[in-house]
Amino acid sequence: MLVYDSKENLEDEFWKGLFKLRKCYVKEFHKLISYSEGIEIQQKAFDFVIRNNIDGILLLLQHKPVITIGKSGGKNNILASKYELDKYSIDLCHTSRGGNVTYHGPGQLVGYPILNLNNFQKDIHLYLRQLELILINTVREYGIKAGIKPKYTGVWVGDRKIAAIGVGIRKWITRHGFAINISVNKEHFKLIVPCGIKEFGVCSLEDFTANVDYNDVVQKIENNFKMIFETDLIKEETVDNLFERSNLNLRIT
Repeated sequence: MLVYDSKENLEDEFWKGLFKLRKCYVKEFHKLISYSEGIEIQQKAFDFVIRNNIDGILLLLQHKPVITIGKSGGKNNILASKYELDKYSIDLCHTSRGGNVTYHGPGQLVGYPILNLNNFQKDIHLYLRQLELILINTVREYGIKAGIKPKYTGVWVGDRKIAAIGVGIRKWITRHGFAINISVNKEHFKLIVPCGIKEFGVCSLEDFTANVDYNDVVQKIENNFKMIFETDLIKEETVDNLFERSNLNLRIT
């Protein structure tokens, strides 16, 4: 039998029991990752989440320059020739995520939440709204008025998209995720019709705030991720050890 020495202690125990905090691992990569490497890393994380029934793993990274074509995309939204892509050292990859054509590159934070929605809520639309909210909260912390645009996914500042979202889900485990522009080369977006949307453009945090620090954005994303998904985030050193024990090598620093 438990004995409580105050009303506050009783309330604390009640809320702790009502809301069991989930635990996700987070891995921050500190070099540019090719898109094919990113897919391989996601698959390893996906397999680990299924095998061990953990809540999830959040992968945070920057990609080498790449244009990706999602399930609903087509090459008609790629405006550049193969010569131009080669000139700028931009790869072209088809991908299993939802959405159309987009660009990833240095100066853009990409997040791949590999979440076990069996342990959260099995609702794809809710999951998309949660990702949007993480990004909106992060952008607003820089004093920028960000929000959603009806009929479109992602996060917008006026008529310009500052963060894109494209996900995949199998066995209620998520893959792919989001990309937020920090100081990305927007000239590369002119090589495509971003997300297949001709009438609107793109923007970056640096368009509104000088000297945005990449690591500061990472920290804000992690804090908002923890709040929105009601989860702890266990940092990367633990993740390295975790994957070592599973014969999976994620030691890309």
